[in-house]
Amino acid sequence: MSTNPNTLHLRELEAFLVLAEELHFGRAGERLYVSQSRVSQLLRSLEGRIGAPLVERTSRRVSLTPLGASFLSSLRPAYEALRATVDEARAAARNAGGVLRIGFQGTVDDHLARAIARFEERHPECATEVVELALSDPFGPVRRKEVDCAVVLLPVAEDDLVLGPVFSRQPQTLALSARHPLAGRDSVTAEELAGIRLIGLHDSAPAYWRLAQAPRETPSGLPIPPGPQVNTLQEALSLAAVDRGALLLCRSTAAYHAHRASLAYVPVEGLPDSLLGLVLRRGAGPSPAQAFARALAETAPGEEPA
Repeated sequence: MSTNPNTLHLRELEAFLVLAEELHFGRAGERLYVSQSRVSQLLRSLEGRIGAPLVERTSRRVSLTPLGASFLSSLRPAYEALRATVDEARAAARNAGGVLRIGFQGTVDDHLARAIARFEERHPECATEVVELALSDPFGPVRRKEVDCAVVLLPVAEDDLVLGPVFSRQPQTLALSARHPLAGRDSVTAEELAGIRLIGLHDSAPAYWRLAQAPRETPSGLPIPPGPQVNTLQEALSLAAVDRGALLLCRSTAAYHAHRASLAYVPVEGLPDSLLGLVLRRGAGPSPAQAFARALAETAPGEEPA
């Protein structure tokens, strides 16, 4: 599907504004919780839509072009007005009973569905919205307040986020092309991953988290060849279907996609189980997100935070 070059994306504008303040790609990435290369990618996309450079880059310095400076002076008040409008709408929604936005990765499993139902029974005045998160960006939507909390794959080791209830402990499953030589196996061992290219994730997420989802070595230390990197689950499954690599999934997500005849799902023995956990922003006061965390803990007993 082609992209309309006249369509501006808020994330590109945000990256430009932060870069214009910092004049340093690394510091801009730290503020945006993305990599330096991602900031550069967002800027190139914005410049492509505008049709001219906004920033001059040398080995020693970053500066705005004359067009970039003019664009900045017009963009900043418009962006601040847009943010203020969104904040006002959110405040109005809270006063009218509120909206709880729950992000999730993979699928909405039984535990999560039960917790949402229990929360809605207890808080009928608060509407709930369920939002699928990009597989490669588990923490960004919570930080950017696009969602109030998020169900993500573990591990979680973020200073500005709090890990709530942990649940859905499940064995790992390998999704690979139905044509792959291992597709007919009852199971594979973790050591056999040394002969399989594992599909990885783009670097919006921290390195420790990406390595947990797509390890680079087996438990005994054998290297696992890296496959292509993706942003979304659907992109990863599509690449696996055409034999560009294989993807590690929890059992419930594999079962949800079992209808795809082009894919096979083979259990993996010898890897840690997959776990999901709820993350919230640190330091927030009582909120619908915290009430939902209690509902989630009550409907998923028996798990302990990792």
